[in-house]
Amino acid sequence: MVVVVAGVGGSGGPVVVDGDREDYSATEQLEFIVLSQRTGDPKYQQKMDELACFAPGMIALGASGYGPDDSQKFLSLAEELAWTCYNFYQSTPTKLAGENYFFHSGQDMSVGTSWNILRPETVESLFYLWRLTGNKTYQEWGWNIFEAFEKNSHVESGYVGLKDVHTGVKDNMMQSFFLAETLKYFYLLYSPSSVIPLNEWVFNTEAHPLKIVTRNSEGESFRLSDKRNKPIVKSRGRKEGRFVDD
Repeated sequence: MVVVVAGVGGSGGPVVVDGDREDYSATEQLEFIVLSQRTGDPKYQQKMDELACFAPGMIALGASGYGPDDSQKFLSLAEELAWTCYNFYQSTPTKLAGENYFFHSGQDMSVGTSWNILRPETVESLFYLWRLTGNKTYQEWGWNIFEAFEKNSHVESGYVGLKDVHTGVKDNMMQSFFLAETLKYFYLLYSPSSVIPLNEWVFNTEAHPLKIVTRNSEGESFRLSDKRNKPIVKSRGRKEGRFVDD
């Protein structure tokens, strides 16, 4: 599967945005920007999974590695994708997203697989965009999603998914990642930027924060906050299984 960026408007056909192009101005003329799937067929499948909603945060983080002009283009793309993901939630009666969505020219997006299992990806991206832009809109979107979880998924012993986001019928299961990821990103979305600052920590795909370290020319690791550059780890001899003497 090859993932491409495509735009779907209210009329006309899909517009594919080439990742190598300099101009993303087409986003201004489109209703939604989506990550579509290509499975070898010449045509793009206008389908996007909620699982792909980690991408806005990823793209926003990566934007900092470019010059000002390119950085703004990638950040704008991330914000457009986040808008699409937020509308996955807002487009259903329960205000909770289905598992995936289909897009058709001249029509509203439609739910494909209609369950919701408390996934974290959209909230994750809202957290990153809030931290990177300071735009409170992302906190507002996050709060709307949280309230939808409270209304539809909160039960006496925890939170459960929905079998169908249209009817609100519950599946009576709480996935472990709801605690490990979804609620963690909700917490961080409303925490000061000093809580797990992004210039000192990186989150892996399961939302575990890992301390960023730098390395000297000899491969020793140092903490960013250690002004004396004191090594925190010594290399081990490969065969001896012991610490190498200084």
